Amino acid sequence: METGKIIGVDLGGTNVQSARLNGNEIEQSYLQNISALANQETVLSEVISSIKQVMDSEVIGIGIGIPGLVELESGIVYELNNIPSWKEVPLREILEREFNVPVTINNDANCFALGELYFGKGRNVNDMVGLIIGTGLGSGIIFGKKLYNGANCGAGEFGMLPYLEHNYEYYSSGQFFKNHYDMNGKEMALLAEQGNPKALAAFGEFGFHLGKAIMAIVYALDSQLIVLGGSVSKSFPYFKKMMWESLSKIEYQQVLKNLQIDVSDNVHIPVLGAAALAIETQKQENAKPVSLTDLV
Repeated sequence: METGKIIGVDLGGTNVQSARLNGNEIEQSYLQNISALANQETVLSEVISSIKQVMDSEVIGIGIGIPGLVELESGIVYELNNIPSWKEVPLREILEREFNVPVTINNDANCFALGELYFGKGRNVNDMVGLIIGTGLGSGIIFGKKLYNGANCGAGEFGMLPYLEHNYEYYSSGQFFKNHYDMNGKEMALLAEQGNPKALAAFGEFGFHLGKAIMAIVYALDSQLIVLGGSVSKSFPYFKKMMWESLSKIEYQQVLKNLQIDVSDNVHIPVLGAAALAIETQKQENAKPVSLTDLV
C-alpha cells in the first residue's frame, strides 16, 4: 500500500528512537538519550527533538510506542513506570500541534506485534501474538491481520495471570533469573555460553515456565504464530527444548501441530511497529465508506 513517508517513534526508559520510513525502507534514524527522571516538560522536549531530527515535508503521520498505558481515543499517556513524571500526558495533542500531522500512540508490546505483522515474521499469517520477554512479559495480539487492543488498551497482559505462587511474569521473564538466582538474564546467558551447568539448568527451568505461559496463550487465542522478542529471547537456544517439552503437555495436540514459535530477527521492529500504527491510521482514513448501494 502506498502511504507516503511515516515516522515511527520507540520511547523507552533510557532513550527514544525516531525513524522515517519511505515505503518499507528506513530512510533516516536517530537515537537520543532521555532524562527519564526529569520533569515532564524536559522529557517531552527530548522526544520532540528526536522526531525533528527525522522530520521532513513529505511525512504524513507519526506512530509512537510507549512502555505503558495509553487512552487510544484521546492519545493521553498514563503512568509510565520508567518516566515517573509522566502521570497524565496529552501526548497526541502536543505532538499534533507541534508537527501538524496525525499522531497515533499505543503500547510498545502492541507495536511489537504490529511490526512483526507488517515487517517481520508475521507477514504471511492472519492471527499471531508478539510476546516480549524482557524485564517483564508483555504481548500484542493480532486477529485477522488487525491489532486487537481491548476496551482499555490492556489486551494481552498474560504475564499478569496467576501462576504458582505469583504470576507468569514472575517466572517467565527476566524477573525469574533475578528472583531465583540474583542475576539478570544477560549475566545468565554469558554463563550459559560458557557451558556453565548451573546456567544451563536455570534456562531449562525458565523454559519450562515459559512453556506453561505459552500454553495459556494458546488455550485463550489458538493463534497460528507466536513471535518472541525482548532481551531474554536472544537466549532461545538455551530454553527452547524445555519450552517445547513443557508445552507438549497441552490437551489439544492438533493445535500444537499447527503452532509456530519463532524469534524476532529484525532489530528495528520496535520503531517499525510504531510506524505501522500510523500506516494503520492512514488505511482507516483512506477506506471507502460503505453505502447502501454497495450492499445491493
